[in-house]
Amino acid sequence: MTWIGLFLRGLLMGAADIVPGVSGGTMAFITGIYETLIGSIRSVDIEFARKVLAFDIKGAWLHVNGSFLLPLALGIATSILSLARLISWILENHPVPLWAFFFGLILASALVLMRQVERWNAARGACLLVGTAIALYIGLSAAIDLDIGPLGIFAGGFLAICAMILPGISGGFVLVLLGLYGPVIEAVKTLDIAFLAVLAAGCIAGLMCFSRLLHWLLGHFHQATMALLTGFLFGSLAVVWPWKQVLSFVERTDGTLKPVQQVPVMPADFTVQTGEPAQVALCAALMVVGFALVWIIQTRWSNAPGS
Repeated sequence: MTWIGLFLRGLLMGAADIVPGVSGGTMAFITGIYETLIGSIRSVDIEFARKVLAFDIKGAWLHVNGSFLLPLALGIATSILSLARLISWILENHPVPLWAFFFGLILASALVLMRQVERWNAARGACLLVGTAIALYIGLSAAIDLDIGPLGIFAGGFLAICAMILPGISGGFVLVLLGLYGPVIEAVKTLDIAFLAVLAAGCIAGLMCFSRLLHWLLGHFHQATMALLTGFLFGSLAVVWPWKQVLSFVERTDGTLKPVQQVPVMPADFTVQTGEPAQVALCAALMVVGFALVWIIQTRWSNAPGS
């Protein structure tokens, strides 16, 4: 893979991770780098630390597949820093069309992932159902009031990064559930170094722990794990369904209310309950665009080693 190809994949992952309900892991999978990503993250271990402490920079770089991780990380960081304000504005002002686009994107991603499972059987079907149930439970849960101190920020980073590398479970949505999404977006906007450093520490710890578990599962139970990941994607469709009924709110610092628990409803019910237009035609078109985009990306990149 070229550096520009990896950088562009990082841009897609970063953009996906900003939106609560969409996972950067999904982008990694449909662009054909998921298992390489998990293996590379896992290689940041004691052996890597020994090489760094011995000033064996070349050995350390090769050990962690640095030529893969660096451009990918740069793409993710670039996307987050450049798109945080834009995505925040769209979510605030035009949420329904944005969710429609991501619904089409995730539906196509689930179907792409489903094709990777060979010889479906009862056990793999059960893994699919378990993954769907877990994603639904997380997606339809009410937010909790996590203490926004250093420990809470660290825990939020730890849990969110684990979700971010799973297709179908959104790190951004986990931050919403923990009550940390707003503070994280604000910290990115204002470059609050202290906040971001604690968050990064939690993310690093989460990556080191969870990537090892995922690598082991993919190595020993590859087909069952792929079925489980497919279930995560199907379950996450409830989170990104454009039309939702709000069950509970929390009060923002400026006194306005923010929805923290929502359930999917039909477009007509959405209009009755909110008084807002359902924009069905626009949403349907954006669903198709999102669906088509995944298939284009997957066709272009998933089996293109030089891209």
